[in-house]
Amino acid sequence: MNLHVIDTGFFKLDGGAMFGVVPKVLWERSNPADDKNLCTWAMRCLLVEDGDRLVLIDNGIGNKQDAKFFSHYYLHGDASLHGSLKNAGFSADDITDNFLTHLHFDHCGGGVQYKNGNADMPEMVFKNAKYWSNEDHWQWATVPNAREKASFLKENILPMQESGQLHFTDMEEKKLFDGFEYFFADGHTDKQMIPKLSYKGHTVVFAADLLPSVGHIPLPYVMGYDTRPLLTLDEKQQFLEEAAAEQYVIFLEHDSENECCTVKMTEKGVRLDKTLKLSEI
Repeated sequence: MNLHVIDTGFFKLDGGAMFGVVPKVLWERSNPADDKNLCTWAMRCLLVEDGDRLVLIDNGIGNKQDAKFFSHYYLHGDASLHGSLKNAGFSADDITDNFLTHLHFDHCGGGVQYKNGNADMPEMVFKNAKYWSNEDHWQWATVPNAREKASFLKENILPMQESGQLHFTDMEEKKLFDGFEYFFADGHTDKQMIPKLSYKGHTVVFAADLLPSVGHIPLPYVMGYDTRPLLTLDEKQQFLEEAAAEQYVIFLEHDSENECCTVKMTEKGVRLDKTLKLSEI
């Protein structure tokens, strides 16, 4: 197995929303905000090369939305989905599987594009790929609650099914193939899938929105976006204690500075051990 970091650019979100009830004086130590209280976040995806399979985990925000939509999120940076795939030696047509942790727009918007810029002609970016979600989360996303409705955009989601490329993972086996397992986390959104990869003698966990950044390691640092914050607390505690005990390498999708980290147990609970690049494994 080979792993490739696929950077798709940066965007900005409100710092208070990203840290929930934690006061700004605490969270801004790790994630400084601008004069609009916005913090910069990455949209960092992971490409898994294993035999004949080329699996992309998540795909970023995409570029098909209108200027008004993007004006809310301040997209910036030189990286792009297609540019990063090219730098890794691949193209969108090479992707065999697009594994979607969940269907919020910053995780799945890059999987659908408009042909010739025409919103009435959606097409799949990865035309040879299976798009993986799960049945429970698909139902959650396509019949959204009022809290998450703005994050589940039908133009990102429905074309997967209409194209015939949508597939559901096995809810019991929790494995895409040998060396690629996943578990469910329900605090952020229902049935978010968190991949666990066996890589060079390590377990690499793609943390998605269970742990957006190193700034979210302390247990109370839970996003205001989470639909079940108390459940997130329990899920984070279980995950971080396991990550410390098993020395997991945690791949950070949204941390603007750090690709990966490890954690350790301290007298104050689980805390950051070190940060590292994936290439350092």
